[in-house]
This record gives sequence, structure tokens and C-alpha cells, in this order.
Amino acid sequence: MKKAVRKTRNGEQGAAAVEFALVLPLLIILLFGIIEFSIVLYDKAMITNASREGARVGIVCRFGGGSTSHPSDEEIRDTINNYLQNHLISLGASSTADIPAPTRTVDAAGDTLLTVTVTYPYHFLVLPEFITTLTGAITLSATTVMRME
Repeated sequence: MKKAVRKTRNGEQGAAAVEFALVLPLLIILLFGIIEFSIVLYDKAMITNASREGARVGIVCRFGGGSTSHPSDEEIRDTINNYLQNHLISLGASSTADIPAPTRTVDAAGDTLLTVTVTYPYHFLVLPEFITTLTGAITLSATTVMRME
């Protein structure tokens, strides 16, 4: 009886290694997918924050020399670009955000609204070619509308 039990155990000696070798690639892809998805969500939050920062800069009046003025579109873009350079996770990828000119509109109440939009083409960092062929490129965007003071 003891010989039969030993024989079965000896026959299964490499089974755990083979199972591990089969499951390991799936676990690695799952792990890197979680990391990549987390980076996408973080970058989306940073793009939203950057559009808010640009809108905040754009709505504030400057007083000086007896006149008031609002920041130029270029100053708003510079604020957004500075924010993104300091906060986006790109790991050396050379993507830049597309920042169209902020628009100013007047609503029904007569208030001037400033609309700032930021668009960022996200490039996958961990498995770039594999994921891009499956899903295509992802474009993250955020729009902020604030009333000008």
C-alpha cells in the first residue's frame, strides 16, 4: 500500500511547476493591466485638475495702473502646461496636451463664461504595442467652465 502512494506522488513531482508556468503569464498581464489602468485614471484626474487651474487663472481680473484685464490665452495655456509637466505620469513618453484657445461666451443671465478644454493622447506605458492593437489609442480630455469675475 505504501508503494502505491509513493508512486503517485513521484509521478506528480513537476505538476506544480508546469501549472505555475501556465498561469504566470496571465497573472503578469493582469498585474500590469491593473497598473496601467491606475495610471490612466491618475492622468485623467490630473488633466481635469489642469483644466480647472487654467480656468481659475483665466477668470481672475488683474488690477494695475488704473485698468483691469484678464490673463491672455497664452498665459492660460502656460499654466496648464506647467501643471501637466509637474503632475502627469508619462515615464518618458513624449506626449503633449492639446489645448485649444479658451472660449468666452455670454449666458442668458449676462455673465461671461470661460471654457477651457484639455485633450491628451494617452500612450500605454507597460505593454504599449499589445494594448494599442487591442483597444486603439486612448484620448483623455477634460473641460472646465467658470464664470469670469
